[in-house]
Amino acid sequence: MKVVILGATGGTGLEIVRQAIERGHSVTALVRSPEKLRGYAGFIRIKQGSPLNASELEEILEGQDAVLSAFGPRVPIAKKDATLLRDFATALTTAMARAGTKRVIVESTAFLFKDSIVPPTYLLGRLLFPGVVADASAMEDILKRSGLDWTLVRPPRLTDGRHSGRFRVRESHLPRFGLKISRADVAHCFLDILDDQQTIRKVVGTSY
Repeated sequence: MKVVILGATGGTGLEIVRQAIERGHSVTALVRSPEKLRGYAGFIRIKQGSPLNASELEEILEGQDAVLSAFGPRVPIAKKDATLLRDFATALTTAMARAGTKRVIVESTAFLFKDSIVPPTYLLGRLLFPGVVADASAMEDILKRSGLDWTLVRPPRLTDGRHSGRFRVRESHLPRFGLKISRADVAHCFLDILDDQQTIRKVVGTSY
């Protein structure tokens, strides 16, 4: 499958790139700093640009089958990035509509699971990271209204642990006692979802 990966130089994005290549997908990455993907030169198509620019996104989306996005703000989040996810979703949905690409899988946050009690993700998010909750909610709303074939992946705390391939996935909920997951296993989840038509227009939680 021909896929565009956004946020490809981050921890999760790099794992999506690596595992997508291993699974035989044709990969294009749109990044601000192409030198960070130097090790993948010759294996993927690397384009310099901004995921916030609808025109640049549209150009690379022509003829592609799907978008896999691990794009998000750097932590700690700067004031200028307070609406980064909302702005990204606006640019992405505009570009995908113009290019005719329908399938998109986007990393969000488990803070949006309002019914999660163990752990109490929504409560913690509202108390400790209200800006993240507001921005991620706005991003999700834009994607849900877009008419695209979206899937939203909401992991809890991300780690730099190994790629185990052993994780849980639950539709519309965070798995019980889902406290963490490695970025490598989130990438694995993304690529499993790409092959699963049953996940279209669904929110999924994934964790150990």
